[in-house]
This record gives sequence, C-alpha cells and structure tokens, in this order.
Amino acid sequence: MPERIGVYPGSFDPPTLGHLDLINRASAFFDTLIVAVARNTEKNSLFSVDERIEMLEEITAGMDNVRIDYFKGLTVDFARENNAIALVRGLRAVSDFETEMTMAATNRKMYKNCDTISFMPTEQYMFISSRLVKEIAQLGGDASQFVPPNVAKRLNKKVNGG
Repeated sequence: MPERIGVYPGSFDPPTLGHLDLINRASAFFDTLIVAVARNTEKNSLFSVDERIEMLEEITAGMDNVRIDYFKGLTVDFARENNAIALVRGLRAVSDFETEMTMAATNRKMYKNCDTISFMPTEQYMFISSRLVKEIAQLGGDASQFVPPNVAKRLNKKVNGG
C-alpha cells in the first residue's frame, strides 16, 4: 500500500496552539504529515520562513511522522510534488468554510488525486489566529496563552526588540 501523505499548508506566522492542535490530530490520519510553510513575498510577515520552520520543528519534536518544509507557488503543486493524497485545512468559522470549499474544488480540479480534509478546531482554540496573536503582542498584550512557550518567547523578543 502506498504511503499516505498529507500536506498542512499555511503561513504559521507565528505557529499557534490551534496549529499545534490540528497538527496533532491530523498526523493520526497519515503516514507522513508535511507541515508546509508558505514562502509568500507578497505578505508582510513578522517572522522569516526560516524562523517559522524552526519554531514548528521545535513544537513538533517527537512527532515522528511530521515533517516541516516550505513551498513557494501553488499549494496544489507542492502536494503533487510530494505525492500527497490530501491537503489539511482548519475551519474556524462559517466564513472559512466558503473560502475553503472554493479552494478545495479548485485544487481537486488541478490535482484529482488529492482531496481536502478539513478539521474543526478543538473548542479552546476556536478563535485563535496568527493575525490576532500578532496584534495582541504588538499592542503590548500577553499572547502567551495562545502559542507554545517557545513561540511566546520568540514573539516577545520580536515585538519588544529584546
């Protein structure tokens, strides 16, 4: 039987407890789960791709079937290059569903051997987003309850310059 490979793409800027929850849960469905950091030069990221990869490697240490990588361009092309059978996505709200449904249909048309599997976040992580975490930290709030400890440390250092 061929290896079941899933790809969980995202910006992960920064990785949150919600991301970690989804990685934990999704990894049970695949022989290999590739957490793929988007290298998007259009986006104004707080953390570099290398920093995001390092943080993800730290928080997934010990998860033997999870691999961290990065990609540029279409997610579906990255999935095809890695022989993925599914893209993993998180759905926090109804608005996410509309966007994700359109993307899933488009990706399926471009790569028919790859489905999209969507996970609802665990209730305690329902409203966490990287954008919100960055905003809290940049406005002087404590974002540590929304991110793993290693990420909180880096986030604090990044926004406070220390």
